[in-house]
Amino acid sequence: MEAITRRQFLGVGAAGAAGAGVLGVSALGFDVTEASQVKQRLRIEGATVSHSVCPYCAVGCALLAYTRQADDGHVELLQIEGDPDSPVNEGTLCPKGATSLELAVSRRRVPAPLYRAPGATEWSQVSWDFALEKLARNIKTSRDRTFVTSDGDGNVVNRCEGIAFAGGAAFSSEEGYLATKLMRGLGIVHLEQQARV
Repeated sequence: MEAITRRQFLGVGAAGAAGAGVLGVSALGFDVTEASQVKQRLRIEGATVSHSVCPYCAVGCALLAYTRQADDGHVELLQIEGDPDSPVNEGTLCPKGATSLELAVSRRRVPAPLYRAPGATEWSQVSWDFALEKLARNIKTSRDRTFVTSDGDGNVVNRCEGIAFAGGAAFSSEEGYLATKLMRGLGIVHLEQQARV
């Protein structure tokens, strides 16, 4: 049997693949002529590209947001992806940033406050006024019940040990600062930030 070199083998393989491409036959023997003539339209074709910044953490990854005006006049968000021209993220996104489209257009997003009364099995939609009033009342009740004015040694501490607060990763720096000042003003000492967890 005649020995064949690696270079000869690759040359024969490339020539065979090129010949198959001309004939419209794939490497597996399927006729792909008809499929290769199908022209697909991209979902973001003709969309307006806007530059933005990921809302999740303080890294500041750049985003490209693709939008298009719908037939009814409103602007629809089609796609969000990392900006390859950014020196910060070079087009890559973490798992949270990669799902930032869901912040705006998720079908699972709850559009209004929901409340489940004690003993109830179902959630009911309530107004924002009801939700904020209920939240404020519960915070005041918990704070009054668990507020500590002095520790075991008699030192004045004025702290609330019955409430904890976790900031959201979509907070801006200013929102995080404001939330921290509010919680410290209430005497809450158990503070955490989702982006750090």
